[in-house]
Order: sequence, then C-alpha cells, then structure tokens
Amino acid sequence: MATTRTLPTVTVSLPVAERMTSYTFYRDGLGLEAVGKLAEDGVPEPLRFLVNDGLRLMLIPTGGFDWITGDHTVAEAGHSECVLAVPVAEERDVDEMVARAVRAGARTVSEPAHQPWGYTGAFADPDGHVWLIQAGTADGH
Repeated sequence: MATTRTLPTVTVSLPVAERMTSYTFYRDGLGLEAVGKLAEDGVPEPLRFLVNDGLRLMLIPTGGFDWITGDHTVAEAGHSECVLAVPVAEERDVDEMVARAVRAGARTVSEPAHQPWGYTGAFADPDGHVWLIQAGTADGH
C-alpha cells in the first residue's frame, strides 16, 4: 500500500502586467484572500493569495519575473504554458465561478459544458492565465 506524503505549502507564481488589476480580479473574481502587509499602492507586497491550506498564489510583475526564471521568457500574451484546474462540487458551481470571473474582467475560453472528463468551463484572467473549473470526471472521481 502506498503511503501519502504531505507536501509543504506550494506557491504557484504567475506573471502579471498590472498589480492593482490582478489584485482586484483575484479578490473579487475568484474570492481569494490576499495575505501580507499592504504596500503604498494598497496592494499586499508580495502579492499573494491563500488558495487553500497547501496552496498559495503569488502574482509577480512581468518585469520582475525573470528574477525567478532567469533566461526562460514569460509566454507572450495569448499563449498559455499551463492550465490551473479547480475542482468544484456541482455543475452550478462551474457556472457561477466562470460567470463571477467574467464579471470581474476575465475572458471566457470555453463556456461551461459537458465534456468526456466532466462538466467544465474555462476563463482567462486579465493576464491571459487559463483557469479550468471542473465538476466531476468521466470516471466519477
């Protein structure tokens, strides 16, 4: 029997063009709680959000992202290097989360619909990062 190993808190970092726009979007559009002291612009520095007990989201200005990535360039606008998937309990949660994100400034990537892997909808945040919201899967897990 395999043992489950608990990982320390993981931080996903995303490059963003405008701190205030991203702060407002993730706070209002996804309902995430920012952590940290407020900087002079009223946005926490560093700009981090509590996603759950094991995950934080850090938003880094595009101009400073190469401090982390070195010679790896940030994907150009309209190109995605990853998809951030969020499981939810019900189909209506997919509908509500996508609609809330769009009201806060997201662009719909795919309207909520039934797919072979579950009921999903996707949106791109103001910087083009794609989020997939998913209820259920084809195998019931």
